[in-house]
Amino acid sequence: MDLPPSIEEKDLRWEFFRATGPGGQHRNKTETGVRLTHLPSGITVSATERRSQHQNREVALRRLAAALAEKNKPPPKKRRPTRPSRAAKRRRLEAKKQRGQIKALRKIPSGD
Repeated sequence: MDLPPSIEEKDLRWEFFRATGPGGQHRNKTETGVRLTHLPSGITVSATERRSQHQNREVALRRLAAALAEKNKPPPKKRRPTRPSRAAKRRRLEAKKQRGQIKALRKIPSGD
């Protein structure tokens, strides 16, 4: 089992437990569930999907690497509110006037 380069073995705490659910006697009598804690960050992941502890260990490591990558992503930039420019306001009003004229043509002519 290969650790991702950003994770060291001394920073991990492995726990094994009996997983529940389908899988029969093999799953109910053996400790196949894996809980993995990354001590520096406090992130905990678990894997209980497989009947094999070895496969669950691989899944837990992949989940931990993904969780650490997500945590280390830089936060999104703050958005600053902006106002529309004078030209943009003028264009929007002209478009509204044109639309209003088109709709006015739909009216039933008045019977003078």
